[in-house]
Amino acid sequence: MEEYFRQLIESIGEDSNRQGLRDTPKRAAEALRFLTQGYGQDIDEIVRSGVFDTDTKQMILVKDIELYSLCEHHLLPFIGKCHVAYIPDGKVVGLSKVARIVDVFARRLQIQERLTKQIADAIMKYTDAAGVAVVIEAQHLCMTMRGVQKQNSIMTTSYMLGEFQDDPSTRAEFLSLIK
Repeated sequence: MEEYFRQLIESIGEDSNRQGLRDTPKRAAEALRFLTQGYGQDIDEIVRSGVFDTDTKQMILVKDIELYSLCEHHLLPFIGKCHVAYIPDGKVVGLSKVARIVDVFARRLQIQERLTKQIADAIMKYTDAAGVAVVIEAQHLCMTMRGVQKQNSIMTTSYMLGEFQDDPSTRAEFLSLIK
Protein backbone atom coordinates (compact mmCIF):
# COMPACT_ATOMS: atom_id res chain seq x y z
CA MET A 1 0.00 0.00 0.00
CA GLU A 2 2.91 2.32 0.75
CA GLU A 3 4.17 2.00 -2.82
CA TYR A 4 0.73 2.94 -4.18
CA PHE A 5 0.71 6.06 -2.02
CA ARG A 6 4.20 6.92 -3.22
CA GLN A 7 3.04 6.57 -6.83
CA LEU A 8 -0.05 8.64 -6.11
CA ILE A 9 2.06 11.45 -4.62
CA GLU A 10 4.34 11.41 -7.65
CA SER A 11 1.41 11.29 -10.09
CA ILE A 12 0.12 14.65 -8.81
CA GLY A 13 3.52 16.18 -9.50
CA GLU A 14 5.15 16.02 -6.07
CA ASP A 15 8.53 14.67 -5.13
CA SER A 16 7.94 11.74 -2.78
CA ASN A 17 11.54 12.10 -1.55
CA ARG A 18 10.99 15.68 -0.39
CA GLN A 19 11.61 15.99 3.36
CA GLY A 20 7.97 16.51 4.32
CA LEU A 21 6.78 13.63 2.12
CA ARG A 22 9.40 10.93 2.72
CA ASP A 23 7.35 9.13 5.38
CA THR A 24 3.94 10.11 4.03
CA PRO A 25 3.33 6.85 2.12
CA LYS A 26 3.86 4.88 5.33
CA ARG A 27 1.68 7.24 7.40
CA ALA A 28 -1.05 7.31 4.74
CA ALA A 29 -1.12 3.49 4.57
CA GLU A 30 -1.39 3.26 8.37
CA ALA A 31 -4.17 5.86 8.36
CA LEU A 32 -6.14 4.04 5.66
CA ARG A 33 -5.81 0.74 7.52
CA PHE A 34 -7.14 2.44 10.67
CA LEU A 35 -9.99 4.17 8.84
CA THR A 36 -11.09 0.88 7.27
CA GLN A 37 -10.50 -1.41 10.26
CA GLY A 38 -14.16 -2.47 10.17
CA TYR A 39 -13.31 -4.98 7.47
CA GLY A 40 -11.13 -6.91 9.89
CA GLN A 41 -13.56 -6.88 12.80
CA ASP A 42 -15.94 -9.73 13.59
CA ILE A 43 -19.22 -8.18 14.68
CA ASP A 44 -20.43 -11.51 16.14
CA GLU A 45 -17.39 -11.62 18.40
CA ILE A 46 -17.81 -7.97 19.41
CA VAL A 47 -21.51 -8.24 20.29
CA ARG A 48 -21.73 -11.82 21.60
CA SER A 49 -20.65 -11.03 25.17
CA GLY A 50 -22.90 -7.99 25.41
CA VAL A 51 -26.43 -9.38 24.96
CA PHE A 52 -28.50 -9.72 28.13
CA ASP A 53 -31.98 -10.94 29.04
CA THR A 54 -34.48 -8.27 30.09
CA ASP A 55 -38.14 -7.84 30.90
CA THR A 56 -38.33 -4.20 29.82
CA LYS A 57 -40.28 -3.35 26.72
CA GLN A 58 -39.64 0.39 26.72
CA MET A 59 -37.64 2.25 24.10
CA ILE A 60 -33.88 2.35 24.58
CA LEU A 61 -32.13 5.23 22.81
CA VAL A 62 -28.45 5.94 22.36
CA LYS A 63 -28.07 9.27 20.64
CA ASP A 64 -25.26 11.40 19.30
CA ILE A 65 -22.87 8.51 18.68
CA GLU A 66 -20.06 10.14 16.73
CA LEU A 67 -19.10 8.44 13.52
CA TYR A 68 -16.35 8.77 10.96
CA SER A 69 -16.48 7.01 7.64
CA LEU A 70 -15.09 7.19 4.11
CA CYS A 71 -17.30 7.81 1.11
CA GLU A 72 -16.80 4.92 -1.27
CA HIS A 73 -17.19 7.21 -4.29
CA HIS A 74 -14.40 9.69 -3.52
CA LEU A 75 -12.53 8.17 -0.55
CA LEU A 76 -13.24 11.38 1.37
CA PRO A 77 -14.50 11.41 4.95
CA PHE A 78 -18.02 11.90 6.11
CA ILE A 79 -18.43 12.80 9.74
CA GLY A 80 -21.53 12.91 11.84
CA LYS A 81 -23.66 11.44 14.55
CA CYS A 82 -25.86 8.40 14.76
CA HIS A 83 -28.97 7.87 16.86
CA VAL A 84 -29.99 4.27 17.58
CA ALA A 85 -33.18 3.22 19.32
CA TYR A 86 -34.81 -0.13 19.85
CA ILE A 87 -37.70 -1.66 21.75
CA PRO A 88 -36.49 -4.82 23.49
CA ASP A 89 -38.42 -8.05 23.31
CA GLY A 90 -36.53 -10.13 25.83
CA LYS A 91 -32.96 -9.01 25.07
CA VAL A 92 -30.86 -5.87 25.35
CA VAL A 93 -27.40 -5.18 24.04
CA GLY A 94 -24.78 -3.42 26.17
CA LEU A 95 -24.48 0.31 25.69
CA SER A 96 -20.90 0.19 24.41
CA LYS A 97 -21.86 -2.54 21.94
CA VAL A 98 -24.27 -0.15 20.23
CA ALA A 99 -21.41 2.27 19.61
CA ARG A 100 -19.15 -0.58 18.48
CA ILE A 101 -21.77 -1.74 15.96
CA VAL A 102 -21.81 1.79 14.54
CA ASP A 103 -18.00 1.82 14.33
CA VAL A 104 -17.66 -1.59 12.69
CA PHE A 105 -19.81 -0.54 9.76
CA ALA A 106 -18.64 3.09 9.65
CA ARG A 107 -14.99 2.01 9.42
CA ARG A 108 -15.50 0.67 5.91
CA LEU A 109 -15.88 2.32 2.53
CA GLN A 110 -19.50 3.38 2.71
CA ILE A 111 -22.50 5.27 1.54
CA GLN A 112 -24.57 6.72 4.34
CA GLU A 113 -27.78 5.05 3.20
CA ARG A 114 -26.29 1.55 3.45
CA LEU A 115 -24.55 2.34 6.73
CA THR A 116 -27.87 3.34 8.30
CA LYS A 117 -29.49 0.07 7.22
CA GLN A 118 -26.54 -2.09 8.31
CA ILE A 119 -26.66 -0.66 11.83
CA ALA A 120 -30.42 -1.19 12.13
CA ASP A 121 -30.22 -4.74 10.76
CA ALA A 122 -27.42 -5.62 13.20
CA ILE A 123 -29.33 -4.31 16.23
CA MET A 124 -32.35 -6.31 15.09
CA LYS A 125 -30.26 -9.44 14.53
CA TYR A 126 -28.71 -9.43 18.01
CA THR A 127 -31.73 -8.30 20.04
CA ASP A 128 -34.76 -9.62 18.13
CA ALA A 129 -36.26 -6.26 19.08
CA ALA A 130 -39.88 -5.32 18.54
CA GLY A 131 -38.55 -2.37 16.58
CA VAL A 132 -35.33 -0.59 15.64
CA ALA A 133 -34.74 2.97 14.45
CA VAL A 134 -31.51 4.50 13.21
CA VAL A 135 -30.94 8.08 12.07
CA ILE A 136 -27.59 9.38 10.84
CA GLU A 137 -26.79 13.03 10.28
CA ALA A 138 -23.46 13.61 8.56
CA GLN A 139 -21.42 16.15 6.70
CA HIS A 140 -19.72 14.79 3.60
CA LEU A 141 -16.39 16.29 2.58
CA CYS A 142 -17.07 15.23 -1.03
CA MET A 143 -19.90 17.79 -0.90
CA THR A 144 -18.20 20.51 1.16
CA MET A 145 -14.57 20.32 0.08
CA ARG A 146 -14.98 19.60 -3.65
CA GLY A 147 -17.79 19.50 -6.18
CA VAL A 148 -20.56 21.94 -5.26
CA GLN A 149 -18.72 23.05 -2.08
CA LYS A 150 -21.79 23.61 0.08
CA GLN A 151 -20.27 24.12 3.51
CA ASN A 152 -23.35 23.76 5.71
CA SER A 153 -25.00 20.78 4.06
CA ILE A 154 -25.96 17.85 6.26
CA MET A 155 -27.29 14.57 4.94
CA THR A 156 -29.87 12.80 7.10
CA THR A 157 -30.84 9.17 6.59
CA SER A 158 -33.20 7.00 8.58
CA TYR A 159 -34.07 3.35 8.67
CA MET A 160 -37.00 2.02 10.68
CA LEU A 161 -37.97 -1.56 11.45
CA GLY A 162 -40.88 -3.14 13.32
CA GLU A 163 -42.82 -0.82 15.65
CA PHE A 164 -40.88 2.24 14.48
CA GLN A 165 -42.01 1.57 10.93
CA ASP A 166 -45.54 0.42 11.74
CA ASP A 167 -46.59 2.70 14.63
CA PRO A 168 -46.62 6.45 13.90
CA SER A 169 -46.65 7.35 17.61
CA THR A 170 -43.55 5.24 18.32
CA ARG A 171 -41.79 6.84 15.38
CA ALA A 172 -42.87 10.32 16.54
CA GLU A 173 -41.60 9.65 20.08
CA PHE A 174 -38.21 8.59 18.72
CA LEU A 175 -37.93 11.58 16.42
CA SER A 176 -38.87 13.99 19.22
CA LEU A 177 -36.24 12.45 21.52
CA ILE A 178 -33.39 12.95 19.04
CA LYS A 179 -34.14 16.64 18.44
